[in-house]
Amino acid sequence: MKKYSQLIRHTGNNFLFDLIDISILGTLANTPIHFHAEGLRGTGKTTIIRAAKDILPKIKRIKGCIYNCDPSNPHCPEHRDLSNKDIEQLGTELIDMPFLEISPSAKKGTVVGSIDLKKISSREEPEAALLLGTIPRAHRGIIFVDEINRIADTSPELADILLDVMGTKPGRIQIEEVGLPTVVIPVQVSIWAASNPDEEPGPLEDIRRQLSDRFDFTVNVERPVDTAVLKMILDGNNEKYNDSYLIEEKKEKLLRAQAIIDDFSLSDEIKSILASMYVDFGLESLRSIEAIMLGAKIRGALLGKNPDIGEIIFLARLALRHRMDAKNLNELIKHLEQRRHQPEKKSEAAMKSNDCDLRKAVLQKNNDQKIGTNSGKLKNKFFSPLEKMMSILTNKFSSSAGGKNNRPISSDPKDMDIKAPSKKAISLKQLELKDYVKKEEELRR
Repeated sequence: MKKYSQLIRHTGNNFLFDLIDISILGTLANTPIHFHAEGLRGTGKTTIIRAAKDILPKIKRIKGCIYNCDPSNPHCPEHRDLSNKDIEQLGTELIDMPFLEISPSAKKGTVVGSIDLKKISSREEPEAALLLGTIPRAHRGIIFVDEINRIADTSPELADILLDVMGTKPGRIQIEEVGLPTVVIPVQVSIWAASNPDEEPGPLEDIRRQLSDRFDFTVNVERPVDTAVLKMILDGNNEKYNDSYLIEEKKEKLLRAQAIIDDFSLSDEIKSILASMYVDFGLESLRSIEAIMLGAKIRGALLGKNPDIGEIIFLARLALRHRMDAKNLNELIKHLEQRRHQPEKKSEAAMKSNDCDLRKAVLQKNNDQKIGTNSGKLKNKFFSPLEKMMSILTNKFSSSAGGKNNRPISSDPKDMDIKAPSKKAISLKQLELKDYVKKEEELRR
């Protein structure tokens, strides 16, 4: 079997890797995350899921407890009534996070539990006791269910058991055997499932829709389409290749994320978007919104940032794929994308408005400059000769007046010397052209 370090991520299986990380961290944080991987045979669904066992961190339990009791929250009939002091005396131990499987041929007794025949037939101390099944032994761990569509079709009893386990978080399991009291145990286990919807009996949502809805996320796994990726997959088949450093680094990353998961939460804006999404698009199951919220918080811890609408879009595709038809899902995603780009559009509109105002101001300034330049040209063209003529006359008059007396020219009429013209004034009509049109040289005389 392939090791996790030998797996190659590509566009066809990338989302499955993401969901595995989310589910493992959710399990560590005492919040199971269930997902269902669908895809054609040979796409690597089962290989990836089973290889993920390599990156499961260790968990702490009460020493020797077959129910995997958490020392801070014991749940089994043997330890749930013990005090903290009693638990300290029993001691604790680290074990690998449980990873168990349920096959299509499994029976109810092996999944839930049955009478322990070894103890009841003991010659020394015969006693009626339970032999725990797969689900109670996987508490605080993972259960992988392959070909879940076949189980839903051929084993309705097992499907009902899974409904109880996945119905709430944590779930519950009830063990009933003749001659023994009924035992109800809370179980905290994440269900990972795989199936091929193109083979009999068909997609899970068409066989047992209620069971399909219990899965928080559904992902479609596709085959690689890049020859370079395929070559990497073939090269990775070498069993000698095993990078244990990458596996340990992955475990440490999950443990670091577990320590900070409570530091991340959804903003009121994101919650409002989810609420309007549920109401406006008429979503049938509230579990879809709860799955998105929970997944966003876990993704925040993995990525080290508070969830934004981009994470909501990513998770909505996986949480609603098995709950909505493709057309409505595409419309919902399109709506979220529009909400995502609204601030950018507003800022772009503001920038365009500012640019428009700036262009108007520049054009107005240029027009003013052109008008000023043109008016200056007109002024120079028509008024410069007149100004020159007036300047010459003023200078001539000033010099002639200054020659007779040295009094400065005054603007007061009383101080001015007034002389009558030497000749009688006549009309312009009586003058010839040469008498009133003078050249500049003639004026200087």
